[in-house]
Amino acid sequence: MFQNHKKVQILFGDKGYSLNIKSNWQPTVIRKPKMPLIQSSDKAVLDAFSSPINSPPLTNLAQKANSACILVCDITRPVPNGLFIENLVKNLIEANIKKEKILILIATGLHRLSSKKEIIQIINSKYVLENINIAIHNAKEDNNHRLIGITSKGNKISLDKRFLDAELKIATGLVEPHFMAGFSGGRKVIAPGIAHEKTIRTFHSARYMEDPMAKNCNLKNNPLHEDQLEIIKMIGGAYAINCVIDEDRKLSYINFGEIIKSHICAVDFINSYVEVKTNSTFDTIVTSSAGAPLDSTFYQTVKGIVSPLTILNKGGDLIIFSECKEGIGSNDFKKSQRRLNADGKEKFILDILKKQYADIDEWQTQKEIEALKRANIYLYTTGISKEEQNLTAVNITKEPELVIEESIKRHNNNNIAIIPEGPYVVPRRI
Repeated sequence: MFQNHKKVQILFGDKGYSLNIKSNWQPTVIRKPKMPLIQSSDKAVLDAFSSPINSPPLTNLAQKANSACILVCDITRPVPNGLFIENLVKNLIEANIKKEKILILIATGLHRLSSKKEIIQIINSKYVLENINIAIHNAKEDNNHRLIGITSKGNKISLDKRFLDAELKIATGLVEPHFMAGFSGGRKVIAPGIAHEKTIRTFHSARYMEDPMAKNCNLKNNPLHEDQLEIIKMIGGAYAINCVIDEDRKLSYINFGEIIKSHICAVDFINSYVEVKTNSTFDTIVTSSAGAPLDSTFYQTVKGIVSPLTILNKGGDLIIFSECKEGIGSNDFKKSQRRLNADGKEKFILDILKKQYADIDEWQTQKEIEALKRANIYLYTTGISKEEQNLTAVNITKEPELVIEESIKRHNNNNIAIIPEGPYVVPRRI
């Protein structure tokens, strides 16, 4: 959990970054406790299917269905689909669902569409790629969505009708901390994963984002989670495969079952690992965007910036490592960041609070502003062009060790926190 080192490997892209610890630094390295590992993933998967949580076994469910839709996350999440997707599909076929009646739908939310190369990486099964239809959700295609109801908060819910029309609905995903929805996985793969653009823009509007309960590792009174629970009721229920992985991307936990109960079981498992308690706060924090694939864009990097704010002293320095091999992110996010630079933090927030529908991706700018109000942010990256570096609204550095050294001198405090896994670890002050 808390360790001292001469070098610390920070998650950065595919290869990592070896951070040299100077002799005058007093580092606290904040890591998850060592997680148990599943020795036989095939056995664990089949056991999950035969002994599900709050549902009949998978075979029984499949025998009563003529069609199935399986949701998988896009390339931004390191879900170990290769460990379970083939077993899942074969179980459905053996239970007499015809393979042409099985659809795998990539839940992109409002992320960009997946490339052919990424689809191969996502599915990670030759058998599935060759035998099963695979489609990509596109939130902007009106004809592929159906209005199913309005939540108690007034959010009109439209979802991809290919999922709605399937007799057996299965979401698959990774359960990890999420800085808005509390935890990813389960119900979040459905909404916003396969929701219409306007539904997502309401989900991520300022009135949701400004709610103090919309935060990491919190489901209680979380407005996003509450809407997600209502959505599950609207669709008549669904099922889920929930995975938990360790810092090295190895499988630590997997379950299957009714989507809400099974997700809560996965949350209960991971929560004892990802929330790491400390009795200290820091003037200097070093963190990451969790390496590839999450650190492909600055948009995703904001998650790593926000996660450790609870232990960063106001006016402190946060140094984040993120490759950003795809640059800033979408054109919508770039537009939002330009508005931040032009209008400033206060006007940006005042303007978005007036909207019913958030402009696409401006919610990430809103979250970044939380950090900018509290800290000086420094980004070490190799993927953002000089022309676009100003769109980050943070300080760019090529010498992170020097920035750390200067921060220590500025604050006259050589105690620093280092969080190698970034947003996948959530430090909590006790």
